[in-house]
Amino acid sequence: MEKKIIFTVTTDPNYDQRMQRICSALANNGYEVELIGRVLPHSVELSKQNFKQKRLKLIFNKSFFFYAEYNIRIFFYLLFNSFDILCSIDLDSILPGFIVSKLKGKPFVHDAHELFTEMPELNENIIAKSVWTKIEQVIFPKLRFAMTESEGYQEVYHKNYPTTQFKVIRNVPFYYNTSIKDKSENYIFYQGALNVGRGLEQVIKALPKIDEQYSFWLAGEGEVSQSLRQLVKEMKLEHRVQFLGMVKPKDLKQLTLNATIGLNLLDPENEHYQLSFPNKLFDYIMAELPQISMNFPYYQQIIGDETIGVLIDDWAIETVAGAINELLTNEILYNQSVEGCKVLKEQNNWDKEKEKLIDFYNAIA
Repeated sequence: MEKKIIFTVTTDPNYDQRMQRICSALANNGYEVELIGRVLPHSVELSKQNFKQKRLKLIFNKSFFFYAEYNIRIFFYLLFNSFDILCSIDLDSILPGFIVSKLKGKPFVHDAHELFTEMPELNENIIAKSVWTKIEQVIFPKLRFAMTESEGYQEVYHKNYPTTQFKVIRNVPFYYNTSIKDKSENYIFYQGALNVGRGLEQVIKALPKIDEQYSFWLAGEGEVSQSLRQLVKEMKLEHRVQFLGMVKPKDLKQLTLNATIGLNLLDPENEHYQLSFPNKLFDYIMAELPQISMNFPYYQQIIGDETIGVLIDDWAIETVAGAINELLTNEILYNQSVEGCKVLKEQNNWDKEKEKLIDFYNAIA
């Protein structure tokens, strides 16, 4: 009989590439899988997958009221539905899953996708940060099964909660070749949430220092979406910046393939970012797309002796502009970066990484 796994997230499953990979891998290996997310203002009809999907339509979409409503709704859904294993993704969905799994005597898995309490969004809300930190401190020492996505996160969690073992399963893309590219447009590309700490304002301010034939395309939405659009308007850069909104994974892949440069800029002072392996780092490598990225120590575990673009230590406007111009004008460096990506993609792909995921779930009694 198939074991049923329920995953809970606060995202829209349509745009969550990571969860699509995880759920499809487990479904392909004999598990019955259900992914529960939520409907967002920009949500469209769910894409067909080989696993069950459910989205909650909430009254609130932000602040304390959102978290309260979401957790209550998830709690009662889980309470009145059967499962063999329950997995919460990130701290914001852990409470109902942990409680219901205890009530039903079922294995509970926590997927600590991020250092949630160190996210920059929480640094501006002391009360919220203290609440999530307390929840983490109460539940994490009690976890039997846990995973995270980088060795950096693993070290932090082991230091704070030495009795809990976190398995590292990285957020890497499916392997594919890059023979089909359309380079008719010259654009610098960013994919991901438009949130604080992503260097997006710096890139926009750097655009006047970059060759005008190159525009800046952003795929995603987030808490600074409107302020970025306002900045573009104030700088009269509407002709050079395109906000693409939320993009489904299939279309996102093609946008990444066709770009000239990928951007992976993160707050160099934030521990959460310093220790992360963001999906865009690997997505650009898979697309053989040279990138401007941060010079974080843990990236060296991935890059090694290869070149993937230009790594920078700070995100000052002059630094960002200089790095982009260097990659755009230095043909030797650009070609070396493409070749480096070709080497790195052979090891850093979901076809290899998913075996760790399957072994992890197979080991749960």
